[in-house]
Amino acid sequence: MKKIHIVLLVLIVAAIAILISFMPSGGGLTTYESIADAKSKQGKVVHIVAKLDKSKPVEYDQVNNPNYLSFTAVDSLGGTVKVVYNNAKPDNLEHSDRLVMKGKMVGDQFECNNIMMKCPSKYSDDPNRIQESMNKTAK
Repeated sequence: MKKIHIVLLVLIVAAIAILISFMPSGGGLTTYESIADAKSKQGKVVHIVAKLDKSKPVEYDQVNNPNYLSFTAVDSLGGTVKVVYNNAKPDNLEHSDRLVMKGKMVGDQFECNNIMMKCPSKYSDDPNRIQESMNKTAK
């Protein structure tokens, strides 16, 4: 074999190895699961996109246990789950539009490692806000 053939063969093998490392079983690419799918994958780390269920209480006691937060989340398909987050309560949790949570199901609850909040945009086309802005600039 010529040297160029050997180099090309090594590059092809390296490219295949890189592609395999990005497959979901390798943990490289992330997919979002529904709550029902997460419940069927007990103990596996998954990402869930859901909303805070504001009709259920949020358990957080900053004085006695500042590293325990518990709340109920609802996904877009209507699935609900109790979420336990062993860290400080994120600011504006109640005002967030969506929550992206990374963690795993343990029994009937989702043990969350990381929460990212997706807040509503302050640049939305709210007519009242636009009118207020125009009134302020006119003065």
